Amino acid sequence: MQITIVGAGVSGLSTGIRLLEQGHGVKIIAKEFSPNTVSDVAAAWWYPFLVEPVKKTNKWSSETFYELIRLKEEENVECITLRLGREYLKEECDLPGWSSEIPHFRILKQSEVATGYNYGWEIEAPVIEMNHYMPWLLSKFKQLGGTYEFGEFSTLEEVPGEIIVNCCGLGGRELCGDNELRPVRGQVIYIKQDPGFGRFDQQPETLTYTIPRRDITVLGGTAQKDDWGEDVRIEDTEYILSKCEELWPELDRGNIVDTAVGLRPSRYEVRLEEEIINGKMIIHNYGHGGAGVTLSWGCADEVVKIIKINMQIS
Repeated sequence: MQITIVGAGVSGLSTGIRLLEQGHGVKIIAKEFSPNTVSDVAAAWWYPFLVEPVKKTNKWSSETFYELIRLKEEENVECITLRLGREYLKEECDLPGWSSEIPHFRILKQSEVATGYNYGWEIEAPVIEMNHYMPWLLSKFKQLGGTYEFGEFSTLEEVPGEIIVNCCGLGGRELCGDNELRPVRGQVIYIKQDPGFGRFDQQPETLTYTIPRRDITVLGGTAQKDDWGEDVRIEDTEYILSKCEELWPELDRGNIVDTAVGLRPSRYEVRLEEEIINGKMIIHNYGHGGAGVTLSWGCADEVVKIIKINMQIS
């Protein structure tokens, strides 16, 4: 079976690898490849963020969690590390559905909760260094026999292949006429300083995070809906730093090394479904919001299942 994937972000590459492992022929056609995709800018701490429907995304994120651990331990992917992170909340709430699916999850003691907050929890989860992980994914894809090329399409009918997997991200607004898809702008700061553990406020209106990697820490963030601006804004840099300093008073601005902006492909829910267009099967896999990495392998496995079911029926 010859399958064409549209899009070379983390979803497109992960799906491509899974399909190649199943014996399919796979070509990726995309407007941009790493290092020029939105995925390359992702802060990429495993965490389901800005994404629905919860029942499905909890499952996909849990599946991805364990695949990332497997890649780290069995395939020695060094750009995946396990780090502790604490999320702070203004008031007590129900635990997230995925909390029982991961090995390390505990409620914080009151003495561990940051000033200005009243509740929180600690988890240990993968941190993925996307500047290394995206090239690794592409290399793995090629190693398994996948091919790729640059290209753009105005409609899905133009895409060659027996089956099309649509991982187009924000491109779905034009390619699929999907007006439910919208950008959520995220700006980040890179700093050469380790906070010891990650600190998080995951509420969109007060979004704050410090994500420690091996060499740098990623500071964020912003979640600006319907904002297409891709330039770094000084006022956002100051806003991010002031928020992070509240959670991490030891932050030293003299250690800042870079900034970046990415546009999350947000939707009221992930679109992962099949559609028949002119007799050809299209499987949509986009609209992952701020959880593209977190959902990547779970969604890739879902695409594989859809294709298997349809092949058995036919």
